[in-house]
Amino acid sequence: MSVATTSRLSQRVMQMAESETLKMAAMARELKSQGHNVINLSLGEPDFDTPVHIKEAAKKALDEGITKYTPVAGLQELREAIKVKFKRDNNLDYNLNQIVVSNGAKQSLANIFLSILDPGDEVIILAPYWVSYSAIVELAEGKSVILKSSFEQDYKVPAAEIAAAITDRTKAIVFSSPSNPTGMVYSYEELKAIADVLAQHPDIIIVSDEIYEYINFGEKHVSIGAFDQVKDQTVTVNGFAKGFAMTGWRLGYIGAPAWLAEACVKVQGQVTSGANSFSQKAAAFALLGDMNPTYDMREAFLKRRDLIISGLSKIPGFKVNKPQGAFYIFPDISAYFGTSDGTNTINDANDFCDYLMMKAHVATVSGAAFGADTCFRISYAASEEELNEAIKRIAEGVSKLR
Repeated sequence: MSVATTSRLSQRVMQMAESETLKMAAMARELKSQGHNVINLSLGEPDFDTPVHIKEAAKKALDEGITKYTPVAGLQELREAIKVKFKRDNNLDYNLNQIVVSNGAKQSLANIFLSILDPGDEVIILAPYWVSYSAIVELAEGKSVILKSSFEQDYKVPAAEIAAAITDRTKAIVFSSPSNPTGMVYSYEELKAIADVLAQHPDIIIVSDEIYEYINFGEKHVSIGAFDQVKDQTVTVNGFAKGFAMTGWRLGYIGAPAWLAEACVKVQGQVTSGANSFSQKAAAFALLGDMNPTYDMREAFLKRRDLIISGLSKIPGFKVNKPQGAFYIFPDISAYFGTSDGTNTINDANDFCDYLMMKAHVATVSGAAFGADTCFRISYAASEEELNEAIKRIAEGVSKLR
């Protein structure tokens, strides 16, 4: 991009990082267009189709003429279904005026931070974290305070470290459980300890990203907002992309204190207005209808998790975690830093992922994008055949590094 062109852009855009996951996916598409057989394990997108009964509900809505503008906060029918879901699955009590439907959970997060942050306000982000958290915080002119964890900690930040990071500028804290990128899940006891810390700071907003709720391989999912001591300061963020294989439908939602929900509606009303009409009708049907396809997907992901753990654990130098949810694995590959195949030297996780892309034609994402620069992320939302081939290619690729 020329100097003349960049001089016309805002500092906001100039300083904004490109999404690393989307960047790697674009690189994979480019290599594919050149005729290479690329296995793309970079995107967090289920390879399953949306369940038939949900698609049929959308078709029915179209046939009934549900094609007009919707209220900014979402169709009442969908918000009522979300209210039922929150109580049924999460023991959360939200009134309709506390629920806001958006064009994906990413917009939900943007609405929240644009609503609460002034320049210089701090947001504690538990790392490894989803790539867009810090970008959205900074877009809203906030300051990201990254609390790192390690493989040895199962990628979890203890409550005591959160307590130590709080300052008079702390406005919010954000994390996901089950986690993108690690797949770890905070337990009831761990969340209670965090809730006990944050309850001492009632002005701090807790942003709990629970988009992977239904892909949980262990204990029943726990929402931090269900703890009485923090329920009035918690925003629960969720959506339909992961648990219902509805990535392209672009629907997310929050349950929040009424004052914050109202602010999010105000922001959204000036940016996009209400979400797609007929998809909202289908989403309401998804929440209250047959959940068996969702559970079947979870079992398939569990099988793939075990497959990829088994395969990656056999590769020398890989430290492989055991995810309890989502569909990611986050190996530590720092043993390869400083190695070379004679042409390419691996200095960091970025080099490692570039090497896999160009030499093994496997697209992954560097852990640096998630605040963990000794790791890389693999999405196992792919067929078993693809995963087996990817493991074979990765093992062959790294065997050439000395």
